[in-house]
Amino acid sequence: MRQRKQNQEAEVQKSAWKEFLNEGMGDKLFDVLIYVLVLAAMAVTLYPFIYVVSISLSSGTAVNQGRVVLFPVELSLETYKMVMAYKELWISYGNTIFYTITGTFVNIIFTCLAAYPLSRKRFSLRRGLNFMLAFTMYFSGGLIPTYMVVTGLGLYNSRLAMILPVLISAYNVMICRSAFEGISEELFENASLEGANDFVILTQIAIPLIKPTLAVLTLYYAVARYNDFFSALLYLGKTGLQPLQLFLRRILLMASTEVMQASQSATVASAAAQSTIQIRYVCIVLAMIPIIMICPLIQKHLVKGTMLGAVKG
Repeated sequence: MRQRKQNQEAEVQKSAWKEFLNEGMGDKLFDVLIYVLVLAAMAVTLYPFIYVVSISLSSGTAVNQGRVVLFPVELSLETYKMVMAYKELWISYGNTIFYTITGTFVNIIFTCLAAYPLSRKRFSLRRGLNFMLAFTMYFSGGLIPTYMVVTGLGLYNSRLAMILPVLISAYNVMICRSAFEGISEELFENASLEGANDFVILTQIAIPLIKPTLAVLTLYYAVARYNDFFSALLYLGKTGLQPLQLFLRRILLMASTEVMQASQSATVASAAAQSTIQIRYVCIVLAMIPIIMICPLIQKHLVKGTMLGAVKG
């Protein structure tokens, strides 16, 4: 009897151990599959970037002969020197920096001014304005009416055309409104009893408490401003007002040879003329530098941004 009981216990332990091994192998196989998929995604996304950088750093002869596959061949910075000597590149760079910094600053101010009253339950027009805000996310007047309004206001060929038409984003206002709603109502009531008005409550209490959210919204607005191409294409006809994105469009699609013609160094121009594709890729790399420098600094805010609104309670 005792022997039978021991055999049964041994069988139970053996089956439990087999089950544990099977589950462990399943988890390991799943982890391996995840790693393979992540590595494949990294390869697909990183290869074009590495290829563009390698083309920009290689010699024109190597590029023309198709010898550049992954890493630079016959390292050369001549094309960079030629492109960086083109004045219009730096003019468009300055315009983009101005539009990004000024536009983002104004965006954040007006987003807070719009979101705060919409988050207060005692605001009588709260429900109607929230509906109108959401309505604009799905329906708009269309491109031609918007263009007619902007030009009718005299904003064509003006720097304000890059700022005023996109003063706020309805989606970002909703995010900011939710952040304000997450603040305890008792805090606002206590501040009111102490004699603080709404402006003081907004600037000294509400905004400091939602700094992580504002950091994410600043990132969203800044990236949108930096990449804004369509607004400039519609409203800016003067070359001296156009941002970097329109400069890249002209170089990539229309006239990469104008950079070579404008180069002051005939030697550099003749060397780089062997491959006009290098001109395009160098311009792309120069345009990516600010984003590449900023991304490591704002990575934690990107993670927070993806979690906004994901957890309630």
